[in-house]
Parts: sequence; C-alpha cells; structure tokens
Amino acid sequence: MNRRRRIWATVAITIILVLALSSASFTAGYVVGHSNAAPAAATTPATTDVPEFEIFWQAWDLVHKNYVDQKAVDTKTLTYGAIQGMIDSLGDVGHSRFLTPDDLKDEQQSLSGQLEGIGAEVSMRDGQPVIVAPIAGSPAQKAGVMAGDIILKVDGNDITGKSLDDVVNIIRGPAGTSVTITVMHQGETAQTDIKIVRAKINVPSVTWAMLPGTKTAHILVSQFASNATAGLVTAIDDAKDAGATSIVLDLRNDPGGLLDEAIGVTSQFVKQGNVLLVQDAQGKRTPVTVRSGGNALDIPMVVLVNNGTASAAEITAGALQDHQRAKVIGEKTFGTGTVLSTYHLSDGSAILLGTEEWLTPDGREIWHNGITPDIDVALPDGATPLTPEQETDMSADELQKSQDTQLLRALQELNNPAGSAATPTP
Repeated sequence: MNRRRRIWATVAITIILVLALSSASFTAGYVVGHSNAAPAAATTPATTDVPEFEIFWQAWDLVHKNYVDQKAVDTKTLTYGAIQGMIDSLGDVGHSRFLTPDDLKDEQQSLSGQLEGIGAEVSMRDGQPVIVAPIAGSPAQKAGVMAGDIILKVDGNDITGKSLDDVVNIIRGPAGTSVTITVMHQGETAQTDIKIVRAKINVPSVTWAMLPGTKTAHILVSQFASNATAGLVTAIDDAKDAGATSIVLDLRNDPGGLLDEAIGVTSQFVKQGNVLLVQDAQGKRTPVTVRSGGNALDIPMVVLVNNGTASAAEITAGALQDHQRAKVIGEKTFGTGTVLSTYHLSDGSAILLGTEEWLTPDGREIWHNGITPDIDVALPDGATPLTPEQETDMSADELQKSQDTQLLRALQELNNPAGSAATPTP
C-alpha cells in the first residue's frame, strides 16, 4: 500500500475558493493524513449480515418508485449522497468527508501554485462559513476580505443553513467574472458587501523583503505548498547576503499545506528534536523529528501568527515555540489538527476519514485550541498585515507609522537582547 503524507485543514474542512470553471479546488489548510493509492478493498459484511441494510433498501426502493420528480432520481447521486450521509453521521461533519472523482482531482491539483477564483480559504465554524484567510495578493484580499469574516450572503442571497460545499459552489466561477459576498467582520455587527472579480492567481509560497531602516528580513510564508522549503532556503540565503541579522517569520493568514513542508520549514530553524507528535485513537504518540542541515539555526527570530494561521503553519509555530527558538507574536491561531486518512474507492472517489491527531513537540493539542502567542498583539480595526511587496517601496518612517502593530512589536522584540528566546507556554 503506497501511502503519502498530506495535510488537510481546519476545525472543519478548509476549502479554498479557487474556483475552476466547473468545480471547486481544495487546498491548503490541510491536516496530516495518509493516502491509499489503490482502491480500498471491500471488507464490510454482506448486506444480509447487517439488518439495518434492509431499511436502507426499503428507502432506496421507495425513492425510485414514488418520488414525483423522477428526473432527479439519479443512482450515482443517491449513492454519493448516502456515503456522505454515512460519514456525516460520525459527527465530524465537514472534516471527515466523501470526495467525488472530480473533487478528488481538484484536491490533488490544489497545491500547484496556480489558482482561479477569489483566493480565500473558508471553513465552517459554529454552523457558519468563515474566512480562514485570504491569499496574499488575491482578489479577495485586495477587495477587503479578512480572516475571521463570516459569510452571510452571496450575490444578495442568504446562505443560512447551506453546507460548506454549497457555499463554495455558489461563489466559484471563471476568471473575469464577479461575485459579491456579504460578510460580517470579526468584532463588528454591521454587514459589509464586498464585490470581487475572480482571477487566475499565482501563489508564491515564500516572499521576503528587508524591513526599511533595519537589518531584519521579513519572510512571509503564505502557504506550505510543495516548494515552500526550497523557497524559504533561498529567501534566507538572499536575506543573509543582503546583510540581514535577524528574521521575522510571518505565518499570518497562512492556511497550511503539506506536512513535509512544515517539517522542512521548521528544520531550517531548529537543530534537533521533534517537529510534532502524531497521536492515534489509542493514544499512542509517534514523534516526527527535525531534519538536519538547517540554514538559520542561530539567527535571532520571532514568529507572527493570527487567527488565519492554520494547520501546517500551526505545526511550525508550535514547534518553534516549544523549542524556545522564537517568541510567537500576534493572535491565537485557528486550531486545526485532526489527521485524515484518504481511502480511494473503486470508481475514483475517496473517503477522507479522521484517524489521528497531531500535537506540538511538548504534547499540546492544537485541534480546537490553536497556538496561543507568547505576546498577544491585535491589529487595529480595519488594518491588514504588511507584505514584503508593500515594504519594498516604503521608507523607514512609513514603516513605523504603519498600522501593522504586530510587525512593529516583532521589531521591538528583536531589538531586545533577550528577544530571541521564547518564554515557555504553560
């Protein structure tokens, strides 16, 4: 059985609204999981051995014989719906789930770095679709979508009670077309209409800039895609060549990505020990160790997080915090952490089933809890994090007058001789 480690995301499921012409794409914010390359073998008892199947077939026959709109009685649709209903009955709705062949194809292509849509990650939280994070430079971010936004309407239509998949289906569409989403920003009560023109989106995993007037490199990891570690290594090398003597590792609004990349990114800063612990249903914990050869093991650094920091990004933030390699500054992270295993079915569909959970090196649970920063700093209302692209055209004075209080606090911490060592978290 060929297994490959993936990361899925969020307290529920995170679906990126990178919307292909006919189906949604799934991407970052993944939780660690396994994938079975071959279709799962049938290991369940025959239906005659399960009395409850008699009820299922009674219902099946009644629908086929008596439903008024016979055009809607499609066998494949009913079968897929029954499988999804079975998975939902486990109580892990929106996380453990069923993927059609098209859904699975989109998920497998999601970390290519080229997306089409509005560019935002969405999760279901307390029965409401919530923006986990807009992708840096995406149409969603440029239009004013922020992490924590609750989606209330799409094109004026109330979406109360709709599933996450339904919301994605409504918002998705081809590049060049527009959609208006009505949101409630975190901490506000007023509704805000945001018109977004969908586009093709190139998503670099890592960008960086020297902060104006300093020798501090601001390195932004926007997602843990397949090239994140390589991009980070290049950014660190380039920053050192430019004279950087400290690093702000920015994981704000990073929805996650691949576990391998979380290990690789963390290993650039930590010499030895564990990146995370994987815990199974019996409570057995398996450590995932740091890889040797990091290229920023001693340089002073801090880490920035917010409530859009999820999954793989939380693994890295939690590991750096537990190893006391860096202080974590900002706001409590999103809180993902259930491991999904991917089981491929014979028709090309798949079941994603929660089988494990991951913890920080010190054994802290991230699922539902998130990573609590060492230094709690919120952005002012309406403010958005600065990006390296913006900073290349800024003066030192403009940086100091910016509303990115989290980044400014990071600089303050790095100027403190004791700022490079984190305080242990209780």
